[in-house]
Amino acid sequence: MRIESLILRMRPRSPLDAADLGIRLAQASAKSVYSCYALVALPIVALALATYEISAWLPPLLLWWSKPWLDRTIVFVLSRAAFGQQTSLRDLWRNQRTVWWHQLLLTWTWRRLSPWRSLTQPVYQLEGLPLLKLPARLKQIRRRTSGSALLVTSAFSVAEYSIGLGAASLLVWFAPVGEGQAVMNAALDGSAASVGLALAAASAVALLFLEPFFVAAGFGMYLNRRAELEAWDVEQELRRAFAT
Repeated sequence: MRIESLILRMRPRSPLDAADLGIRLAQASAKSVYSCYALVALPIVALALATYEISAWLPPLLLWWSKPWLDRTIVFVLSRAAFGQQTSLRDLWRNQRTVWWHQLLLTWTWRRLSPWRSLTQPVYQLEGLPLLKLPARLKQIRRRTSGSALLVTSAFSVAEYSIGLGAASLLVWFAPVGEGQAVMNAALDGSAASVGLALAAASAVALLFLEPFFVAAGFGMYLNRRAELEAWDVEQELRRAFAT
């Protein structure tokens, strides 16, 4: 990574400060991020909601399980934005093979269970390492950062739940006078299919809004850790040079 080519101001930062830098990057490139993200997220959301008639627990499970695959599009856009490049839908489509289909099985299986996936996803996607070299590289990236990455995952999980719950509460607030309690009871006991589907849709709204910022927070920590490691490499080379 050529640090001097980044449009971000790289300096020594704590992991959480770096996460904030990533979120600001997502804000600055929100148009590219959300347009590309919507291209893949909206069909997944529609498919997940369509499974509600099979079982009420399927939509949230499918949305939860698909996050690492959806994150790949966001990482692609952010990796270009970090170097000042805008990403169009045509750019995404042109690179679909590496963004969507590379390491597909691993993305949809055990990587979903990683508690610091926003930090490690750029390693899988951007560094192009063979599978046998990945464990050592992941350990190197996570060192002194895994605790903060876990904290970010927990914070965004709470935020996503809160936004989803807040969106679902609109069912009660906008219910006709005298029917708010009935709507709440239907939501609690699952007796009304329309209410349950609305709750699943509220969860999808929270996912659509928050996931780019969650991925960006991990991407900021990843860039910060890469800068630390490469600065260390340069320092060691200078020491060897002056030692001779």
